[in-house]
Amino acid sequence: MAADKGFSLPTAQQVMEKLALAEAEKASEHLRTQAAAEAEKKMLLEKLTKPSGVSDEEALRRVANIIERAVSNGLTEVQVYRFPNSLCTDRGRRINNSEPDWDRTLQGRPRAGYEFWRDHLRPLGFHLRAQVLEYPGGMPGDIGFFSPGSKRPPSPNWRG
Repeated sequence: MAADKGFSLPTAQQVMEKLALAEAEKASEHLRTQAAAEAEKKMLLEKLTKPSGVSDEEALRRVANIIERAVSNGLTEVQVYRFPNSLCTDRGRRINNSEPDWDRTLQGRPRAGYEFWRDHLRPLGFHLRAQVLEYPGGMPGDIGFFSPGSKRPPSPNWRG
């Protein structure tokens, strides 16, 4: 069989080098993606630790819209807020264990949201429930607030 003079087969060493370069590029891309996600998470946490700038009047309008949509859809409860567990001083442990003082661990906007409910919605008979929404690596992850209320019996982490 005659060899084609215009074609050369790479050596095993060249193939391994090409594979190593491709793997290195994949690893670099992964690191870039991970760094971007971490930067985005850091910006979000920074944002969530500062006041929202929404007036109580505007917040009450938003709540009224949420309640109206829930009623229109026949729902007695909706998730009204989601936030990272790092905005709890114990990373969501008290919420996860339904401890009665879970609200004392809240920081930033979740704290402001809880205080808004306590001051404006609880007097109207609305409940607020906090719940761990996911368990990455078996540990509490994001936290959710659920309201405006429920017909089922309250769990230990309900306030009202």
